[in-house]
Amino acid sequence: MSIILTKVAEFVDEHHVMSLATSFAEELSVCSLFYAYDEKSRCFVVASSEDTLHMQHIKQNSRVAGNILLETQSVGKIQGLQFRGRFVVLHEGILKKFYFKKFPYALALNPTLYKIEVDFFKFTDNRLGFGKKLIWPDSSL
Repeated sequence: MSIILTKVAEFVDEHHVMSLATSFAEELSVCSLFYAYDEKSRCFVVASSEDTLHMQHIKQNSRVAGNILLETQSVGKIQGLQFRGRFVVLHEGILKKFYFKKFPYALALNPTLYKIEVDFFKFTDNRLGFGKKLIWPDSSL
């Protein structure tokens, strides 16, 4: 596994909420979602309701973008992840168990689970130097 993907996994494991952006035609939406991240399959597992605006967008356009950030006023500690991917219904039982292990109270809601199959990460980590960005896949290779 690449060092970039390892750093991304370490960062997302320290957090549990993402902002997710969707679009369809000229309409935009952003929402906050709890997530579990599976490093091996490089996907986020999330729960959502069919009646939300972002789900209406996703039915028409499964491409999504999002971010996860460390909220800090210390410039030297700034970290943030931007990602893009495809939002799809989750069928894998192992990933469902993974999500409910992280969020056991969600079982009572019987939510529909989805996964975001990530195809792009940009991780900013000022601990590695001011404005240091790690991008996957690395287009310079």
